[in-house]
Amino acid sequence: MGKKKRLPVYEEVPILDIGAGGKSIARVNDRVIFVTKALPGDVVDIKITRKKQSYMEGLPLRFHEYSEKRVKPFCKHFDLCGGCKWQDLPYTEQLKYKKQQVTDNLERIAKVDLPPVRAILPSPDTRYYRNKMEFTFSNIRWLRKEEMDVPDEDKEPRGLGLHIPGRWDKIVDIQHCYLQKEPSNDIRLAVKDFAIRNGYSFFDLRKHEGFLRNLIIRTSTTDEVMVILIFAFDDPLARESILDYLMEKFPELTSLFYMINPKANDSIFDLEPVLYSGRAYIYEEMEGLKFMVGPKSFYQTNSRQACELYKLVRRYAGLQGGERVYDLYTGTGTIASFLAPHCKHVVGIESVKEAIDDARQNAEFNRLSNTTFIPGDMKELLNEEMFSQYGYPQVLVTDPPRAGMHKEVVANILRAEPQKIVYVSCNPATQARDIHLLNEKYRVMEVQPVDMFPHTYHVENVVLLDKYAS
Repeated sequence: MGKKKRLPVYEEVPILDIGAGGKSIARVNDRVIFVTKALPGDVVDIKITRKKQSYMEGLPLRFHEYSEKRVKPFCKHFDLCGGCKWQDLPYTEQLKYKKQQVTDNLERIAKVDLPPVRAILPSPDTRYYRNKMEFTFSNIRWLRKEEMDVPDEDKEPRGLGLHIPGRWDKIVDIQHCYLQKEPSNDIRLAVKDFAIRNGYSFFDLRKHEGFLRNLIIRTSTTDEVMVILIFAFDDPLARESILDYLMEKFPELTSLFYMINPKANDSIFDLEPVLYSGRAYIYEEMEGLKFMVGPKSFYQTNSRQACELYKLVRRYAGLQGGERVYDLYTGTGTIASFLAPHCKHVVGIESVKEAIDDARQNAEFNRLSNTTFIPGDMKELLNEEMFSQYGYPQVLVTDPPRAGMHKEVVANILRAEPQKIVYVSCNPATQARDIHLLNEKYRVMEVQPVDMFPHTYHVENVVLLDKYAS
């Protein structure tokens, strides 16, 4: 067996730009290097960690010059936690690179005639903007460098926090998180403190042992709070003790749930939530519409910006009151409900049955009688039979997952020939791929990036397509 080939180190390399996935770009001998933890304007020694035929990946080994664009991160966990990787980049620069990401993908992949990409819509909040956070208990938390020399008897090994990027088994114990408003931090710290004082076992991510597994906190713009504690197994005495403590410590809680998860993965969608105290849902509100959000409901994570996003979708749809609208990947029907007062009828389609149940309940609660929500696989449902039953759409809104739309879905949209398509995407690359296919009958009229996640490289993009004249 041969020796593993040593990967090179390149010295004093300028960082030039930011590319896909938020990684920075450098060049050496006309080869691209994707570098993490560096910014345009830095000059660094790069340790190569991966070498492919057409590109390399690396980490900064030493900084010779720091970019003038750098700002001091506001969170003490920035260097470890994966929640806000762009804290060291000014918000105006973040917006610039997000718009660039959208433009590059449309030009490189869609390959269609484009109008000028509009200036990205900034988030009204750049801190405390998330309405949902999921934290993980760990019996062996990640220790910072300054903690290594502390005697073992003085170190608390247990933690409750977020994963280190790329390390599924390593958890950073979070003292203060700037992503979700209070009482989120107070709840997390209180739960951890109570569990440690009472000797409850924290989960071992490798051995799959331990009592306390996950903590989910949901908040809303209506100032309601939902807490979901997830245990690896049931211990009624310990479970009731910690849940009763939460009720007493935080009487303002709207909903308190628990779940039992003995599985190897953290997914909760196949688990049964048990309501321990309070209401079974919290309310979100947009323009007078109320949405019931349960423990497993999907809801846009940035509530205030979601309202701006939906306003944009409605404006692009250009509804006059008589249109039939299809809302693909409708989720819990928030976009459909937002459009329903302005059109004749909305048909929402979604693969997750629980989400469709929420959509129907929300429409009924808001007295929207012109909505139909259908569960099932999009590529199986969106066909001539559906068009015959519910009519052909004049406007079609689509908001698919990161993978974009299946090619059969695109083909059936082309057969349906709605006059307008409003395409909302959390992945500009797959959106551009689908737009290339839709170009057979549609031209791009508007491109509007929207920042839903400040201090990350993620960007939402909304494109309006209009059918070519026959």
